[in-house]
Amino acid sequence: FLSPSSPFQLHTLGTAASVSQMTAWSHPRPHFSLLLVGLCRFRINEIKRETPFPIAAVSQLDYLHSKDEPVPTEVRKLADEFRASADELVDLLDLKNPSTVKLKRLLDSLPDHNLPDLFTSILRSSFQEKLEVLDSVDLSERFKAVQPLLLRQIATMKLLQKATNSALDPTLATKRMPASFRIVRPGGRGNAGTTPTSTDESDEISELEQRISSADLPEHALRAAQKEMKRLRSLPPQFPEYAVSRNYLDTLLDLPWSKSTEDRIDLGQAREDLDADHYGLGKVKKRVLEFLAIKQLKNSLKGPILCFVGAPGVGKTSVGRSIAKTLGRKFYRMSLGGGCDQSDIRGHRRTYIGSMPGRIIQGLKTVGTNNPVFLLDEVDKLHKSLQGDPAAALLEVLDPEQNSTFTDHYLNIPFDLSRVLFIATANTSSTIPPPLLDRMEVIEVPGYTQEEKVQIALRHLLPKQLEQHGLTSDHLKLPPETIARIAGSYTREAGVRNLERVVGSVCRAIAVKVAEGQGGRLEDEGQAVEKSASPIVVTEDMLEELLGPRRYEHELSERLTRPGVAVGLAWTAMGGEILFVEASRMPGTGELTLTGQLGDVMKESARIALNWLRSCASLYRLSCDHLDSTDIHIHFPAGAVGKDGPSAGVTIVTVLASLFSGRCVRSDTAMTGEVTLRGMVLPVSGQHSCYHRRGLLLCSYRR
Repeated sequence: FLSPSSPFQLHTLGTAASVSQMTAWSHPRPHFSLLLVGLCRFRINEIKRETPFPIAAVSQLDYLHSKDEPVPTEVRKLADEFRASADELVDLLDLKNPSTVKLKRLLDSLPDHNLPDLFTSILRSSFQEKLEVLDSVDLSERFKAVQPLLLRQIATMKLLQKATNSALDPTLATKRMPASFRIVRPGGRGNAGTTPTSTDESDEISELEQRISSADLPEHALRAAQKEMKRLRSLPPQFPEYAVSRNYLDTLLDLPWSKSTEDRIDLGQAREDLDADHYGLGKVKKRVLEFLAIKQLKNSLKGPILCFVGAPGVGKTSVGRSIAKTLGRKFYRMSLGGGCDQSDIRGHRRTYIGSMPGRIIQGLKTVGTNNPVFLLDEVDKLHKSLQGDPAAALLEVLDPEQNSTFTDHYLNIPFDLSRVLFIATANTSSTIPPPLLDRMEVIEVPGYTQEEKVQIALRHLLPKQLEQHGLTSDHLKLPPETIARIAGSYTREAGVRNLERVVGSVCRAIAVKVAEGQGGRLEDEGQAVEKSASPIVVTEDMLEELLGPRRYEHELSERLTRPGVAVGLAWTAMGGEILFVEASRMPGTGELTLTGQLGDVMKESARIALNWLRSCASLYRLSCDHLDSTDIHIHFPAGAVGKDGPSAGVTIVTVLASLFSGRCVRSDTAMTGEVTLRGMVLPVSGQHSCYHRRGLLLCSYRR
């Protein structure tokens, strides 16, 4: 207790207590709440130490009395009189209030020794009056000090009831009472006749009320906020429910219910921006411009959700960012890879500890507008688990007819998502659930050809890497033929991520030479690199010195020097690969052996290819005689990798035809397509970047 008369501003009498509970809070500011159990009064005799905390020699003045301990006759008379007045006060309170019922039960079972101290903490009294009760060590003196406070409170409550019976507003009557006459109900802030326990709580409630009134909330959100505000007023800050309600109101008021950005659509500028940000991708750019044109004419973006499907590193995410830039909207990227909990989409219900809204609502809260461009990245990598199916939760989000009333479990009220422009990305559409795929328009993003990679490196990758490594075009030059060699001999991908890493490796190697003085010198104290007289031109012959030996060799001509070998194309999520198929024949019993960890579909394709060749052997002048005494072995290299799919049928036919005819297959030709028993070859897609990257001619026969 603070006391101006004490040299250390400590009251000479205090209360010893033990801490039974400690709770941490974050609202309105980080603090701790302690639940203390009083033990006895003590007097400070001498201050032993002041820092870092005071330590004093004290003497105990009283002790905790047991319930069965006898009370002197004089004290018994005072206690009976005090208990009667306390019963009268409790009867004046609202018996519907749980705190009042709890106080009444406590009064019936509480020992006489504890009555004055308990009611001093409940009654509204000044700080000085509480100190006078603390100084009353003798029990009879304590009863005499608290009795006037109790009688004053009873008189106040009677005036309140009289005012209520006179048809006055009870709240108005409470406001007219002096603050010192109001009661603090135990365990809460009470109803009528109750005031906030601190100025901070009052300011916090007032701030929330002001935010609710100033926020442009829709009608259903306003009703929810007012209902939660009413509940918050009746809760003490020490209750866990108080923090839950406060967090809910903060989330509700921070959401952009009516905040949006104005769209600016200029198709000419959009075309220029897309061409400046992305080289190639003609089909994707065309569809994006169509999408924006419809938005300009219809003034609405309701329609199919765009889903860009392609290999990693082909620019799916950057296309979404360019769309946001063209529209003048905020951009938010939400990665769904590895998600297995539907609460990530819909949020947690507030009955759970640590509940929070879903990532859709959190994203809108982050960007601060209700019409951003929302990118759902890696939508093909969602998984179902015991916590639900997040792909099923996305059905409502991505359905233009339903997302205007999207209900997050945490908010428990609808939020309009119809103005949000959702764009999804995936590496493959085969793992996307059909109901979810049905709500999206799939746009294939093909891999880049080698010519496109060279232009992308010159326009985007090289300037970016030069800036990151503190270099300029006056220090380093990468000719197009050098970049083409890097793309062909040191990377093998559909996108350009590895190409960017290799270009970065070249920049680091040149940066070392520049720093050592071979291409310039550094200024003092680590400042910018001084421009050299002439830039270092990296030629093809220098690549092995800078990057080491070639990682990939062009081995087509070497492997196709004998009959029974052909090149097929295999589709992968990384953009596609070439696949060498080998066949050999030997004396045996007519068995067909297939190796290379093949799936059932590829095994069936091999049998179909062999049977079709046997049926057409005379037409193509193939030596298929004596097959009953000949074994045929077909092998797909890279046996550690599983392979399956129908597109290898035409390649197997070509391998067997080469084997039976004794003629070699062209080294610049690769094949793909499913073969039927009638010799029909069904076309496939997705091999654009593969055959361009290897310098092959794509061959697909249809008979």
